Amino acid sequence: MNPDNEPQARNEVQPENLNLWHAFLAQVNENQIYFGASQETLEYLRHPKRMVTVSVPARMDDGSVRFFTGYRVQHSISRGPAKGGLRYRAGLNLDEVRGLAAAMTIKCAVMNLPFGGAKGGIDVDPKTLSRSEIERMTRRYTSELVDLIGPDKDIPAPDTGTNEQIMAWIMDTYSQNKGSTVTGVVTGKPVAMGGSLGRVEAPGRGIAYSIFGVASREGISLEKASAAVQGFGMVGRYAALGLFERGVRVVAVSDSSGAIYAHDGLDIPRLLEYKTENGSVLGFHGAKRIDQESLLTLPVDVLVPAVREGAIHAGNAAKVEAQIIAEGANHAITRAADTILEREGRFIIPDYLANSGGVVVSYYEWVQDFNNFYWTEEEIRQNLEQHFTHALESVYALKLERGLNLRQAAFVLAVSRINESTNLRGLYP
Repeated sequence: MNPDNEPQARNEVQPENLNLWHAFLAQVNENQIYFGASQETLEYLRHPKRMVTVSVPARMDDGSVRFFTGYRVQHSISRGPAKGGLRYRAGLNLDEVRGLAAAMTIKCAVMNLPFGGAKGGIDVDPKTLSRSEIERMTRRYTSELVDLIGPDKDIPAPDTGTNEQIMAWIMDTYSQNKGSTVTGVVTGKPVAMGGSLGRVEAPGRGIAYSIFGVASREGISLEKASAAVQGFGMVGRYAALGLFERGVRVVAVSDSSGAIYAHDGLDIPRLLEYKTENGSVLGFHGAKRIDQESLLTLPVDVLVPAVREGAIHAGNAAKVEAQIIAEGANHAITRAADTILEREGRFIIPDYLANSGGVVVSYYEWVQDFNNFYWTEEEIRQNLEQHFTHALESVYALKLERGLNLRQAAFVLAVSRINESTNLRGLYP
């Protein structure tokens, strides 16, 4: 199966603790002096609403039955139904899932979407299974959660190791159990089954929109700028394309096979075709191979780490030369690296802003499914860019008012919105 992101290869040097749940709790604790939120709201953030672990038996092609461990965490529903991706990754654990679910709560609030945060997945390497084995595993996982998910409860979407075909199987399994077709139970599904045009490219294009939005507000000209994009999966490739289309010279990209560099810039549309035909960016005409780690420290204006958490860490942060760094992957910059980059005067666009294009267009898809009326691709792109403009306006207003950096401002804005809805709803009974 083709994942939304490149395989999660690990850095050799990662001294920090990358427990995603602990990282979220640390952000809550470190920023609470800025919140003005009630202690009850902060405790809600520290205590996910629901955490489910399920055994997922699936029949293999040889007739044997193999058991997998599945998860679904609904972190918050104070602003609406839970929303979040579904990942198939070997080594997936509960702390990773609840950390990502909490990040979705913040992301949805930053983008002012009527959702809370969720995340789920299965501890499995999908590359070790056949298509039919993945289908049977997916359908059983869905049946285990059929009473917990739904268009007004919890709406999964693709993430690492999953794709629109898996969303189609989930939608069909859920619909079979409910006795009618329910397109809105998932987003990121095929267009032929109620999916939205522009959903696949949305995470990457959102990164590009956020980069141009921050550059204009910080007085940074990108007219002759250069960029490097770590990762050329469904996120990185469309981030690179969005930058290329607006005149940024994308000089380096990487995928799981390696990294390439061209001083005068890569022809991204041609590279997309080459990658599709050859399965790798290596060997692209006019580009030379470089070390994957060195891509992060190239002398470029813009850097997009779009592969994995912890790509920029205490061991390499001081070597990063890019003026603008947009987190294309969740937690791509560790807390220690954040401090170093801030000290060096870099502009960091946090994951809560930069990579939220996917959930924004998932919201559009959800709305379209309810109405059975679908938008054009151009309408999706225009609305997405406008959504980023409004989000950046709100974040920057708070940044300037409080003297915060972008990560702090986004987090504080999100918590203020969550606090308002939590207080208005009250506690039942």
